[in-house]
Amino acid sequence: MAGKILLEVVTPEKLLLSQEVDEVIAPGSEGEFGVLLGHCHFLSSLRIGELRYKSQEVWRYMSILWGYAEVTPTKVTVMAEVAEKAEDIDIGRAQQAVELAEQRLQAGGLPSEVKDAQISLEKARLRKKIADRARRGHS
Repeated sequence: MAGKILLEVVTPEKLLLSQEVDEVIAPGSEGEFGVLLGHCHFLSSLRIGELRYKSQEVWRYMSILWGYAEVTPTKVTVMAEVAEKAEDIDIGRAQQAVELAEQRLQAGGLPSEVKDAQISLEKARLRKKIADRARRGHS
């Protein structure tokens, strides 16, 4: 089915994106899911992951750190705790965050500290991966 679907990405601070796109692939808590025009209604929680969307044969990327996605036949609304477009991520800062998170994880500590370090590392690696995509021109 050809046609555009409206993708809106909202964080507590702002409307980050409102664009008609051809396809959306989101990081659902039960696994990635794809959406095209005419998809059935559903609601999904989101995990830390990469949101991809295609418009005019070009894929674009953003990081999503938890949230929810509401899908209707004509619209995908992503309500994320944190979201960043690939082109807005500083690659140098992302690399530093990966290194710092790896050091925290290696340091060990209480189970809660280790869990926090694992989550920090997952977020930092995601941001770096997405920033790398933008730098390579795949945004």
